Amino acid sequence: MDGRTVVALLDGFELPANQPAAIAASIEVLPQPLPADLRDAIKQASPHVRLINARVTDAIAQRYSISDELKLMRTAPSLEMDAYNAYAEDCRAWGRAEKAQLGL
Repeated sequence: MDGRTVVALLDGFELPANQPAAIAASIEVLPQPLPADLRDAIKQASPHVRLINARVTDAIAQRYSISDELKLMRTAPSLEMDAYNAYAEDCRAWGRAEKAQLGL
């Protein structure tokens, strides 16, 4: 981002109408959906997105160690690899849903 302070409002919330002139002049309404470059910049700067990504990684790691994942890749295709892929995709889908709640 460019160093500006950004305020994001969830659907259904509005800023008070009687903002001081300097603040009112600084308010920018962003298009929905966000342009890809802006969405990517917000994702990269967001501690919330980093936490979601970490939770996805942790959920996968709770069930599959790195050595388990490497073994599955070496033995693919297999039913075990299919189960791993399904679980990892479920975790990733949860992460995408959480980011969507943030408007990302």
